[in-house]
Amino acid sequence: MITASKHTLFAAAIALLASSAQAGAPLAGTPAPGFARIMLGDFEITPLSDGTADLPMDQLLQQKADATRAALKQDYLTLPLETSTNAFLVNTGARLVLVDTGAGGFFGPTLGKLAANLKAAGYRPEQVDEIYITHLHPDHVGGLSENGQRVFPNAVVRAAKADSDYWLSQANAAQAPADKQGFFQPAMQSLGPYVQAGRFKAIERDGELVAGISALSAAGHTPGHTVYQVQSRGLTLLLIGDLVHVASVQMAHPEVTIGFDSDGKRAYAARRKFFDAAGKEGELVGGAHLQFPGLGRLAPQGQAYRWVPLNYSRLP
Repeated sequence: MITASKHTLFAAAIALLASSAQAGAPLAGTPAPGFARIMLGDFEITPLSDGTADLPMDQLLQQKADATRAALKQDYLTLPLETSTNAFLVNTGARLVLVDTGAGGFFGPTLGKLAANLKAAGYRPEQVDEIYITHLHPDHVGGLSENGQRVFPNAVVRAAKADSDYWLSQANAAQAPADKQGFFQPAMQSLGPYVQAGRFKAIERDGELVAGISALSAAGHTPGHTVYQVQSRGLTLLLIGDLVHVASVQMAHPEVTIGFDSDGKRAYAARRKFFDAAGKEGELVGGAHLQFPGLGRLAPQGQAYRWVPLNYSRLP
């Protein structure tokens, strides 16, 4: 028989167990799937996150380290800087086109998430018809292949001939500066299965590749760095690859280059050319290393720019 005092203790114990069971939920530990979605006229644009990497931008950007630190601090950013790697999937209704493929397995566990996020976005790798590479650096081509096999078995891969001629050359690799030699083998390894299967086509000139998507030379960051222009119903999106790496620095000071540039002067000239045009026309811009989803516009401010991120999913 339970006495009144025992009954009170029993009720209290039950209440304690109940409150413990209903305490704060465990930490989830991961963000939502890394994809976004907008419509550009009749085209569906799906930015895909490959993940992020922490980079010592005070050492990589070609300006005084103190200036980089001050600019980042002003935007509440710390070093090493968590830096996005983005790709963009364009569904024209007739063709499914992927621009860049992320790092694959070349840079550790914080990158290489593109294939998973592609599937989370509702697509499968075998559905991709065309892959356009802005340049052959590892964080843009690494997701093409895995264990020597094509990740996108039905896709044709295109990149500028100037880039493929340079980065797929063993002779160039042997002669390259020490800090650039590590870029060659990942390019050969990633693109090789497509070359062997006859599924690589070099881009030899500016122009339309499929209806609504054109290649535009933007050499400097690499010998064949390419911008892809997407147009539908009078709207334009420029997928600019690595024309910019750190918005907090290079928007206010577009003359600041980065150590990854093959030719810093040409890289700056290309940035100025495309940024001036995009700012004047109010065109939408998608950047490979701008904070995910990497979409926004450039507001001219004298000889500099202000980055204006896209507001949700509808284009004004």
